[in-house]
Amino acid sequence: MSLRGWLVLLAVVGAIGWWTASPHGAAPAAAEGASNRCQLPPSVASGNEPLQTSAPSSLAPFRLQAATLTPLAGFSVDARVLGREDYRSGREAELSPTDLALGWGRMRDDAVLSQLSISQGGRFYRYRWENAPPLPPEEIVRSSANMHMIPADDAVAAALKSVHEGERVRIDGWLVEAQAPDGWKWRSSTTRSDSGGGACEVVYVCSIKRM
Repeated sequence: MSLRGWLVLLAVVGAIGWWTASPHGAAPAAAEGASNRCQLPPSVASGNEPLQTSAPSSLAPFRLQAATLTPLAGFSVDARVLGREDYRSGREAELSPTDLALGWGRMRDDAVLSQLSISQGGRFYRYRWENAPPLPPEEIVRSSANMHMIPADDAVAAALKSVHEGERVRIDGWLVEAQAPDGWKWRSSTTRSDSGGGACEVVYVCSIKRM
């Protein structure tokens, strides 16, 4: 081969190597605990209150073995884990093996949380204080919630298992209503200002990242 031919061959090989090594030639690596098959909603800015957005009409229901999940709203939260509770029995556990109690705003502050006794059970999150509350009770309600986590796939489920109380997490996914073939339903709250029965968020988790 002539010298010119060798130079052309080297140029072609070099171009191929650049293409495959650059972002043009390879898909970006998935974030920790992210599903490659789950469309992400708009993401909350770091440190802000949870971001809830409209679910696009083009977004199809998520069909799982236990139930079909109809998206009600996009949901993105940057929060502190106030507690976690795992479940193995009950109809809900077929979809959601874990509840996370999450806090944002002043419900992330050590000075506030040190004055609250927090517990979970029966798919509820509870808090108590002695003497006076560290925050107005309505602010505690608006700045924390118990959320039922439905992992989108095995990668998200594995990441969820590694989450611990006290950590900061970012969770992106969809608030959903679950409906089984026999008529059983489980519907998410779509507001942060409610409390009591029906106030928990049911979250189909597309991505969960420990911060």
